Amino acid sequence: MRLYLVQHGDSLPKEVDPDRPLSPQGRKDVEQLAAFLKGRVRVARILHSGKTRARQTAELLAAAVAESPAIDTISGIDPLDPPEPLASKLHNWNEDALIVGHQPFMGKLVARLIVGAEEPGIVTFQPGTLVCLERALGARWAVIAMLRPELLVPFQRFMPT
Repeated sequence: MRLYLVQHGDSLPKEVDPDRPLSPQGRKDVEQLAAFLKGRVRVARILHSGKTRARQTAELLAAAVAESPAIDTISGIDPLDPPEPLASKLHNWNEDALIVGHQPFMGKLVARLIVGAEEPGIVTFQPGTLVCLERALGARWAVIAMLRPELLVPFQRFMPT
């Protein structure tokens, strides 16, 4: 099973819009990520926190990677939520999934799945970052890929516009 964890794209400051939708740069970064993933990744489910910026990110990615158009919200993945409840649920999942969430939750979830504790940090998320984990037989997880927005810049010339 593969688990794709994405920190939502860059969002507008609370002072500009209290709902904090994606900024123009955040939308561009997520669209580039979606274009890169299209044809490379397929997931059975896409989940997000319910916050506007996470929902928008999930919608943009779903067009490229979802087997079905269903996108659902999941509770317990807000920035300060503990990762253990979701980490426990993941042991029962068998299909590839993509989850769009927030920091510091996403970083703590990766650490929890890899080393069994929320610290130390294993990966450094920034808005628009994707981390792919793979679960082998049993409960062992490994980071198999990571993409940050600036890494996609060299690929822009090969992506359709």
